[in-house]
Amino acid sequence: MMESLSPIAAGALGSLAAGLMTAVDAAPMLVVKRPGQQTQSVLLGFAAGVMLAASFFSLIMPGVEVLQTGGASRGWAAGTMAAAVLIGATVIGLMNRFAPVDMLAIGPAQSKHLARRIWLFIIAITLHNFPEGAAVGVSFGGGDLHQGLATTLGIGIQNMPEGLAVSAAMASLGYGRIAAFAAALASGLVEPVGGLIGASVVGALPGALPWGLGLAAGAMIYVVTAEIIPETRERSTGDGSMIGLMVGLVGMMFLDIALG
Repeated sequence: MMESLSPIAAGALGSLAAGLMTAVDAAPMLVVKRPGQQTQSVLLGFAAGVMLAASFFSLIMPGVEVLQTGGASRGWAAGTMAAAVLIGATVIGLMNRFAPVDMLAIGPAQSKHLARRIWLFIIAITLHNFPEGAAVGVSFGGGDLHQGLATTLGIGIQNMPEGLAVSAAMASLGYGRIAAFAAALASGLVEPVGGLIGASVVGALPGALPWGLGLAAGAMIYVVTAEIIPETRERSTGDGSMIGLMVGLVGMMFLDIALG
């Protein structure tokens, strides 16, 4: 079936399939009861670890690989990704400081400070899914169906713990099961948009994808280290949040490396 589709259509469908995988690990949130504060801290720590690993292994390293495949030297590729990461972190940091982000303090949570932090985190996760969708679209846009399917499978499996991260973050705000699941699903549905654009511009702007990957990585690293990790340490009475962080980081690192 996929063989009969144009590269753009195949890229859009592939990125949709990868994006829908965010709902798989979020599905348990539909049946479990609302977690207590200590469990919330562990889940948020897990989410932070997942996103730290994703920043490096799903975004930065693939960006370097794309640049080197395009003919860039190792030093130039490293410098380009470093600049993109710094710009992404700077933009989200400036937004956090100067933009009216207090409007993000929405939800049932009693702490508006916590709500603002977690909504920044969810936005960063959603932002990072856009260039991942574009990566799927680009892999199909090159006309290699097998490469496109492999990229779809890899990113789709990596999206599974990210869906759990989003749903856990929503649950920590006090949202119900359906809302937490819906947020995880919605965060993945930006990938078809990225896939459609990525497949469309693969010939016109071949250098845009690494910058998108780096910008998203910088934004996520900033939010996780400046907002989420401090919050989990404040709320946790033991080492549960750090254990969750390490499990999430190592688990996501394993998936990224094993799946290439």
